[in-house]
Amino acid sequence: MNFKSLLLLSLSLYFVYTSVAQSDSSSSPRLVVNQFDSSKERDLKDVFRRKGKISSVEEQSKKKYQFSLVPALGYTLQTGFAGILSANLAYKTDNNPDTKLSSITTSFTYSQYNQSILPLQADIWTKNNKFNIVSDNRFIQYPSDIYGLGGRTDPNKGVTINFSGLKLHETVLMAVNKDLYLGLGIYFDKFWDIYSIDTLRRRTALRFNNVVGTKEVATGLAFKLLYDNRLNQLNPANGFYTNLVFRPNFTFLGSQTNWQSLLLDVRKYVTFPQKSHNVLAFWSLDWLTTKGTPPYLLLPSTGWDDQYNSGRGYIQGRYRGDNMYYFETEYRYRISRNGLLGGVVFANAEKFSGEISKQFNSLAPGYGVGFRLKLNKFSGANLCVDYGFGENGSKGFFVNLGEVF
Repeated sequence: MNFKSLLLLSLSLYFVYTSVAQSDSSSSPRLVVNQFDSSKERDLKDVFRRKGKISSVEEQSKKKYQFSLVPALGYTLQTGFAGILSANLAYKTDNNPDTKLSSITTSFTYSQYNQSILPLQADIWTKNNKFNIVSDNRFIQYPSDIYGLGGRTDPNKGVTINFSGLKLHETVLMAVNKDLYLGLGIYFDKFWDIYSIDTLRRRTALRFNNVVGTKEVATGLAFKLLYDNRLNQLNPANGFYTNLVFRPNFTFLGSQTNWQSLLLDVRKYVTFPQKSHNVLAFWSLDWLTTKGTPPYLLLPSTGWDDQYNSGRGYIQGRYRGDNMYYFETEYRYRISRNGLLGGVVFANAEKFSGEISKQFNSLAPGYGVGFRLKLNKFSGANLCVDYGFGENGSKGFFVNLGEVF
């Protein structure tokens, strides 16, 4: 599940959707969604337009900024029923057609389970793609379930905990070659007021206090190697993405313990069939602990990747371990010729190392189908509503603003 998004089982609650622009046609860049710009493209704003000419992608792409605001009500496994207000700003910093699309996304969510979620994410590309500034910030107040470590944990023996959390991940990357970047960042994560909502037996309570405790803090550096030749990160039509992140955490920076992690995130997008609007997407995520022991809530876990999107078919936190391997593939296709409606089918699999052994002792598959509604035809932003299935009867809705990966 992604915190910046949620829900919309009822699109009748759509209240307002706007696109605003600063028009400076002499210097305004062209927003490139994909290779299929067409005057027949439609989005949700066009559906609710009462009068006036519907602008084509080519016409509206001359505007410098594209803004979307969407309030909604819906349901996911992690939140139950929830209300959300999401906003997205997309723009380009120059008129070079190869300049990547920058975006800023935020939302506020309040759920049936008294969860408050407030993210602010930015992916900024400077002129000629020389620098990439990535900011991932979140505040959460968050009842959640934990199940122990490894891939063989019992889904009926979870413990519901409550906690507050703050995530501040800031990175600056510089181009060293076309589409290749090196970067340095600082990552800060803190969880506090951690306690069990469930009544625990004495032995379980002692173990909980020893493993999780009441507060967890991690502060470290982030060394990044990025290759990204996608023009649009919100909705890639083709291209290749590789992100390698080495994170050493140090007590002298304020971290609770010294530990290190390595993350390798690889994604590939292929137009299939070749002359269609459809996309076949692949995602591989290896998230490994290379030294020390991370705080429990920062261990590799289902749905706790940077975008909180892995493991559709399972509730967030369903599996957790020192090391995680994850693979997913998705086929994205148009339902309507004008691009307003689309669909997906997806399948994934994840493996986690156990509590005692470092071996990966179980494979957890997931699969499902989804629906896409075009919110902004210029930035390519979709509302994504998926229904996923996992093992042992696990199933539920998963919702995103922008594609899952």
